[in-house]
Parts: sequence; C-alpha cells; structure tokens
Amino acid sequence: MTLTCGTGLRARMAERSYSRRGRSLSLSRLLQIPFPTLRHHARSPATALRAGRGPELSPSSTAMDEEAKSGPKSDTNTNAAAAAEAAAAAPLSPSSSSEAAEREAKVEGAAEEGEVVERLVELVGEIAAISDFRNPYRRQFCNLSRRIRLLVPMLEEAKEAPAPLPVASEAALRRLREALDAAGELLRLGSSGSKIFLVLEREKIMKTFQDITARLEQTLAGISFDELNISDEVREQVELVHAQFKRAKERSDSSDDDLFNDLMFVYNSSSSASVDPDILRRLSEKLQLITIYDLNQESVTLHEMASGGDPGAIVEKMSMLLKRIKNFVQTQDPEMGAQASTTDVSHKDNSTCPSIPDDFRCPISLDLMKDPVIVATGQTYERGCIERWLEAGHDTCPKTQQKLPNKSLTPNYVLRSLITQWCEANGIEPPKRSAQLSNAPKPCTAAEHNNVVELLQKLSSQNLEDQRGAAGMLRQLAKRSAENRACIGDAGAIPILVSLLSTTDISTQEHVVTALLNLSIYEENKARIITSGAVPGIVHVLKRGSMEARENSAATLFSLSIVDENKVTIGASGAIPALVQLLSNGSQRGKKDAATALFNLCIYQGNKGKAVRAGLVPILLELLTVTESGMVDEGLAILAILSGHPEGKAAIGAASAIPVLVGVIRNGSARNKENAAAVMVHLCNGEQQQQHLAEAQEQGIVSLLEELAESGTDRGKRKAIQLLERMNRFLKQQSQAQAQAEAMAQAHAQAQAQALVQAQAHAQAQTQAQALVQPQAQAETQVERSLLPTSSSHIPD
Repeated sequence: MTLTCGTGLRARMAERSYSRRGRSLSLSRLLQIPFPTLRHHARSPATALRAGRGPELSPSSTAMDEEAKSGPKSDTNTNAAAAAEAAAAAPLSPSSSSEAAEREAKVEGAAEEGEVVERLVELVGEIAAISDFRNPYRRQFCNLSRRIRLLVPMLEEAKEAPAPLPVASEAALRRLREALDAAGELLRLGSSGSKIFLVLEREKIMKTFQDITARLEQTLAGISFDELNISDEVREQVELVHAQFKRAKERSDSSDDDLFNDLMFVYNSSSSASVDPDILRRLSEKLQLITIYDLNQESVTLHEMASGGDPGAIVEKMSMLLKRIKNFVQTQDPEMGAQASTTDVSHKDNSTCPSIPDDFRCPISLDLMKDPVIVATGQTYERGCIERWLEAGHDTCPKTQQKLPNKSLTPNYVLRSLITQWCEANGIEPPKRSAQLSNAPKPCTAAEHNNVVELLQKLSSQNLEDQRGAAGMLRQLAKRSAENRACIGDAGAIPILVSLLSTTDISTQEHVVTALLNLSIYEENKARIITSGAVPGIVHVLKRGSMEARENSAATLFSLSIVDENKVTIGASGAIPALVQLLSNGSQRGKKDAATALFNLCIYQGNKGKAVRAGLVPILLELLTVTESGMVDEGLAILAILSGHPEGKAAIGAASAIPVLVGVIRNGSARNKENAAAVMVHLCNGEQQQQHLAEAQEQGIVSLLEELAESGTDRGKRKAIQLLERMNRFLKQQSQAQAQAEAMAQAHAQAQAQALVQAQAHAQAQTQAQALVQPQAQAETQVERSLLPTSSSHIPD
C-alpha cells in the first residue's frame, strides 16, 4: 500500500521543505521486532537432538507416526508441566492427591500467564538472530527459521489480546513455546555446531527436523485466532505457515548420501596418503572447511563437545576426520598456517561471513544494502543502484516491471535499522551510506551558532514582537539546510519552541509549529522533539490553531511517526480524533497531511481501533465517492489497513461500502483496484460473509474479479483469486440451498396432492356408505308402518 502525492501538492510543500518519508513502509516490515544478540553458548549437540522430542515422542519412527496422527498434544520440556501432564493421564488417585496436583497446576499457570507471549516474542527474536547455516542442511535450517520468523505478527497481536487468556489458548501458546525452544536448540546446533557431526548423525538430525516440524504443525492447528483477537491479514499469513509445516511434516527430505559415504571412506582408510585427494577436496568444499579459521572453529567445537560430556567415540571419530581434512587443506596452501598466526580471528574473510538474508540484499546488485530506499511500487533498492537505473532513462520498477507513477525515493528507515542490528548480532561492521559521508551536516561556524543563540534569547523574551520575529527566522533557517537544522537543535531551541505552542498569537504559533516541522526532518531532532514533550502541544495546535497551523501540525505528526515508538506516543496523545476532524473539514492540503499522518499511525495495530472509534471510516468512504477530492488513493490505502482490524471491518461493513468498493474495482487505477480487493477479502470473511458476498454478486463483481485476476498487479491478482474462490463456494452453497428448497417444495406439493387424493377417497367412501344405509332405513320404516293398527278398527258401532 502506497500513498502518493500529486505534483501540485509537491509544489505547495516546497516552502515547508520536508519529504514525506515512510509512506510506503510495508506492514510486514514495520511489524518486525529488534533481534537480540545471538547467544554464542549452545547446549551440546546430543542435548539439542534430544530437545527435538517432547516427553511422549520416542526415538522410533513408529512413535513419531503415532504422535503425528493423534493430533495436538501438550508437549513440554519442563518438569512441572510434565508432572501435571502425567497427573492428568494417570488413573484416579485419592482425592487429596488430585486436589493438590490441581492446585499446583493452577498456581503454576497463574504465575506464567503474563509471561507466555513475551517469552514467545523473545524466542522468535533469538531464532531470527541465528542466520549462519553453512552446512549440508542449510536449506532445511533456513526454511525452519523463515517459517518461525513469520509468526512474529501473530505474537505481537496476541500481546494485545484481552487478559486473562482463555485456558485453551494459554495451553496452546505454552505448547508453541516448548516447540520453539526445541527448534531454537536445533537451529543453534546448525549454526555453531560441528559440521562433521551433522553429517555423521544425519539420521538423528533428519528425525529431529521431522519431530519439531510435527510439533509446530500440531501446535499451530490448536491455536484459536478468535480468542487471541488476531486480524484477518495476520491470520492468513499464519495459516500459510501452518500449511507449509504440514507439507514439510508429510515430506521426508533426503540427506547427502555421497557426503556421508566420503566421510566414512576417509575414516576407514588406513592413512591420509591412501585417500584420493579429490574426495578430500569434495569434503572440504561441501563442509565449507576451507580456511584455517573454519578448521579452527570446527576444532574448538569438537573440544567443547568432548568437555561437555558427549560420547567419546563419536568425538574421537570426528577429530580424526578433521585432522585428515586439515592436513589436506594445509598441503594445498602451505602458507595458510603462517597467515593465520598474524591475522586477527575477529576479522573474518569473505568465505566465513554469515549468509546475508535475501531481504537485506539489493535486487539489482544482490549486495547488502547500505542506504535502502522505497520506490513507488513498494519495492526496496540500494539508493545508488536505483538512481543509476532511473538516470539511464528507465521508468519501470526493476523487480516487478510495473510502470513507476513517479520517481520519488523514500528512505526505508526500518529496514536500515534491521540491517544494522543484524550486522551487530553477527559481529560485522554496519555498512556506511555514501550519502552519510557526503551529506552529513557540517558543524556550524561560530558566527552561525551565535546568530542562533541571539534568536533563542529573543524567543525567550516576554516581548511578543521579538518572539514572533525570532520564531519566523528560525522557521526560515530550519527550512534552508540540514546544517541549520542540526545547529538549531544542538543549540537547545526545541524546548523553547515547544513552550510557545500554546501562545495565543496566531502568527507566532504558525511560525513555531512550522519550525518544529522543518527541524523534525533531521533524525536526531525527532528524538529531541518527543523527549521535550511536544506532542500534546502539537495536538493542541491541531485542534485549535489556524488552518495553516493545523496543516503543519498534521505534517509534523507524520514526520515524527516515522519512528515506530513515536506511533504509540502520538496515538495515546489524542491526536487521532483531531486528525480525523482535519480530514473531514480541512483544506485540500490539510486533508492530504491528515491522511498521510493517519496512514502512518494506523500501521501500528493499537491505533486502528482508535481511528475507527473516531469516525474515520464514513469519512474515508465519502472521499471515495467524490473523485474530485483527489483523495481516492489515500482513502483506499487507509481502508485497506483498517479492514484487517475487527473494529475496522465491522465499521466498513456497517457503512454499506460494498457498492463503493465494487465501483473502484470497476473504474479505479491498478493500485486502487488492488486495495479495494484487499478490503473486500477482509469483509467477505467472518460472520457477515454470506451477506457481503450476496451484495457483491448483485453488484456484478464476478466478471470484474476475473478481469483483475488476469491483468491486475501481483497483489491484486492474489486478492481477486481469493475472492473468486469464496464467491464460487458461496454460489455453490447457494445453488445447493436452492436445489434443496426446490426439493422440499416438491416433496411438500407431493404430500399435499397425496393428502387430497386420500381426502377424496374418504369422501367417496362416505357417500357409498350413505347410499347403502338409505334403502335399509326406508325398508325399516315401511315395516314399522305395516305393524300399526288401521283407523277403522277403532270406530264404535
């Protein structure tokens, strides 16, 4: 999702001289957590292999198959949890023992309730920091690590779930923690363990992979997204990870048989001289034991295994194999040992550097990025590489080949921070940007410093004219150059400016808030502005200032919100309702500023509900219906973010948004169609799914989705295909329901016809009975009359 500005707006923003950075930061990147430093001390390899199995997993493959079929279990590695599980599975004991066990389990659960999610986040951070898998199982280790890292957004949202957690959800999270503990041990073994050991114990390694994969798959299957209040977008990502674990559990990866056979051949050979040099060369290359540093590290690892109590026979075998490989390597390069003695081990050569994550490489140069920037399509490149691409006359995105609507480059501060943290965790010097050297602010001269000090003295005076004039001069100076912004910030101007935000003089207030806006462009000033308590004052101006002051207040909040921590601070200050108000009744420039600020703030999950409760959704839908407003791009981008939040989805559905969204899919730009489809995917999932799908069908969305699935953007195609699948299921269900209703109606009609036939038969039978009874009655009447005396017999003589 990308917010873009028109050329007219860029011209109007020239006076304020700040760039709208961070608009294209993807949700997935912003949700990444800082990765702690890698723990170098790992448990022994044997311990790591044992950690792959829960208490009920036996070493045999049969036990693993039975465990995989039985569904999720309460795997655990702690004594207390194992005891509780055993007590639950054991036959009933006397009441006193069962009550004591139950009380103990409850006390233990209450003590850990608030720590489960936090520990899960820490575990994923530790796993993410393990990145150097230079061994024959690199693909399996990397896949396991990547899938676990994709669980971060779910855990971040689970931290905000209502407390206390339901019992089932808490138990599921505990099982996840135990599975991640085992996965972390295995990954640490793959990163810092013996490479020879991994090959010799290949069957145990692959068995451990299968065990951990099965545990993670079962655990994810038992997590209730509704109880943890997980958004639809994150839910889709976790479901994808779960499907990958399920496929991996059912698929058995094969190990390198040739490598194992070569190792065993070398081990069984009587001497190194009798071994084919080609075999030793293959071993050296496949095991990546090429330099003296590699060999020394492997030797240290074997020594730690021996001192850690691992079986002596396997260590002795590995030591002999390592010695023969080392002899071969030194024979090929006799100077290697001398070089090692004069080289600091901490300065690794290129062959021993950790594998760089793909996300940290520039798609053009494939090198570690120093100054990552985002283009209009949302892709990230090294600044120098993409600048050369654009200077060569290209107007497309190198990776997606989409036409670039503009050539603006937005610094990706979050990715740069992650790269720096990764470098520090792996003992690598963080890359220095070329711009960091050429464009770094130069120290201001003594005359410039004195000029700023004089202005600050006037700004601190009680004379209104002096304050107004000094604030205006600082505003102009901060606009001109980075050197001025650094000089003003270093001189201590920010706290004085913040104190004047509440002034009643309109001009002074406008100068002050705009000066803070210009100063916030310099990274160090962002922290100074926040720590000086400026946010409440900026929000005050946003609510009650002149239109120009309100516009610049919104722009300042956007500039500050580029830093993730500031999103939380700004959201808690009451700024969101004021920004929504500016979006509703502000000037055109004010609406743009409010929209960009709201977009950036709503990337943080905790701010989405606040924006919805402030009435943002109806305003956004109104902007979508007025194409002359020029706010369709911004409105859809914000709606796409809010639709992944439960409150946002409910508000969008209640606002009758389906016709508007279908209209955008029909007539909007490629990017707008993509965002509209993304909103529809969220709406057509959940309790109101049938209702929304029926309404969308009435609007003629099916043919539009088929077209989007053929010719839309990559993300638009995915969303269109998801909607078509749901629509097809809905139409199939609707057809089945209609056929069932028709069958029931037909059966009812047949029953009525049958009842009518029975009624007619009954009436005919009654008529026939009456016809038989009537002659008999007449005969009886005649008999009775014949028995009566005649009248003449009673006349007297």
